[in-house]
Amino acid sequence: MNPFLEIHPEVKEALQTNKPVVALESTIISHGMPWPRNVETALAVEDLIRNGGAAPATVAIMNGKCHVGLKRDVMEGLGKMENVWKVSLRDMPYVLSKNLYGATTVAATMRIAAMAGVKIFVTGGIGGVHRDAETSMDISADLTEMENTSVAVVSAGVKSILDIGLTLEYLETKGVPVVTYGQNEFPCFYSCKSRFKSPLRLDTAMEIAQLIKTKWDLGLNGSVLIANPVPADYEVPAEEIEKHIENALRTAKEKNIRGKDVTPYLLRYIAECSKGESLEANIALIKHNAKLGAEVAIAFSALSN
Repeated sequence: MNPFLEIHPEVKEALQTNKPVVALESTIISHGMPWPRNVETALAVEDLIRNGGAAPATVAIMNGKCHVGLKRDVMEGLGKMENVWKVSLRDMPYVLSKNLYGATTVAATMRIAAMAGVKIFVTGGIGGVHRDAETSMDISADLTEMENTSVAVVSAGVKSILDIGLTLEYLETKGVPVVTYGQNEFPCFYSCKSRFKSPLRLDTAMEIAQLIKTKWDLGLNGSVLIANPVPADYEVPAEEIEKHIENALRTAKEKNIRGKDVTPYLLRYIAECSKGESLEANIALIKHNAKLGAEVAIAFSALSN
């Protein structure tokens, strides 16, 4: 085992006995939601995965180790702590070598999950090509990691604040299959609809697991993006969210907010402007993704065993 890994006993037992495991990121705890909703949501997501028959493995960095699976008190500490690093792939060596606390993004979580042998990962929404990327060159490391790392990602699509069309084009170029669960239109995080047709559609967890296994059995490295639309009862209309996004992007530019600080700022701004509606949608879609992620992990485990 990699010496930088620290695997929680529950996760270790599941891996050793070939039981399904689902990886989870920790930026939701430290950067995605306010206290105490952040920890309440993280714990609820873990419970949903356990109740679905898989072992949850929330990933974070602390004390010079990549932790795969966290104790409750550690989650609560991350949820309350200030100045926790938002760790993408480039930041991992620095945060580990300096013994800092780090909450992992999609890219970092995928890499650590792969190191531990976890094949299915659940998040809210992936990063992608930012709006105006033709001048800013702001493209999330999530996409390059999906090109290289063989961990399937269940999300509610691409974050609405991004350029969804360009992100789908980028994933196509990098050979990453994009499949939407149960509908033909690709979802955009807060909304079920994005006006973009999904490249692929599948309607059962077993079909998704078969696609994932077939890809990797062919020797094709890299991820599969599984887009799971937000539950309709919690959907925020795309037109409404778009107005908030445009205002958020304008104020971020005025305040010279850049790089990895952009996404947390925009999500907070949109949550405030939507009077919490976007936060409730965010929580609902993460839980919804956890249920599907557990089903896919169980199906993939059955096929693999």
